[in-house]
Amino acid sequence: MVTGALCLGAAGCGAFGGGHDDGKGDEGGKPSRSSSAGAGKKGGKNGDGDGNGDDDGQQGARKPAKSPLQGKVIVVDPGHNPHNRDQPGKISRPVDIGTGKKECDTTGTSTNSGYSEAEFTLDLAHRLRTQLRERGATVKFTHDGEAPYGPCVDERAKKGNQAQADAAISLHADGAPSGSRGFHVILPASVHKGDADTRKIVGPSRRLGTDLRDAYRKATDVPPSNYLGDGNGLDTRGDLGGLNLSKVPKVFLECGNMQDPADAALLTSAKWREKAARGVADGITAFLD
Repeated sequence: MVTGALCLGAAGCGAFGGGHDDGKGDEGGKPSRSSSAGAGKKGGKNGDGDGNGDDDGQQGARKPAKSPLQGKVIVVDPGHNPHNRDQPGKISRPVDIGTGKKECDTTGTSTNSGYSEAEFTLDLAHRLRTQLRERGATVKFTHDGEAPYGPCVDERAKKGNQAQADAAISLHADGAPSGSRGFHVILPASVHKGDADTRKIVGPSRRLGTDLRDAYRKATDVPPSNYLGDGNGLDTRGDLGGLNLSKVPKVFLECGNMQDPADAALLTSAKWREKAARGVADGITAFLD
């Protein structure tokens, strides 16, 4: 991270801000398909992206005999952006999230090995897109790491709304103190203020989050978070612009704690990230099928 202050209050940094751990996975902290220098371009060359993060459900897809997500539109929001660290002034400017003002975006957190949350979320997003395409879905990204920063949290929500997505998910990893382990799914609170009105999506989002929690846990063997909520892996928040401004069912997934050695060893493993992508795809499929 460039500055811990940029992470305060943002999903992906938890309630604790950034920091480091000593976790190293089988990739040595290096992503297999994305990097801070050009994750989006790599995705495009591999058939996982087309430069602008959108697809039509056809490019590079291998359709199984059964396509449970045929006709469905899913928006995937890779949390943060590898280039945010180079634009501290722009990402710190306030934007309206309905209930108040919040930073445009943040840098996110990282492991002690230097594997950033932004790199992790892009890599996982590419893997998830492949899984969803194979099930027949049209997948759209909010960004693919090529923009100089962001997009801002309000723009991330708008992209899901404009796509009229059947489901939207924002991918993150947390930055809690070492010893805090596990994943959790963040659900939108019932908010009706300013441009924010989540009343119609609270119920569907909770169903999406519950299906996602169950499938993700089964695929990854990661336990629900031991440091917030009541241990059921679900957390409801009304302070996140990406949820407050959404008009479609949407949740955030905090895949694990990058600053805990045990969790970091998983997050930095390419094999584990493939399991995680399958778990996320299974959860979305359970919700939409």
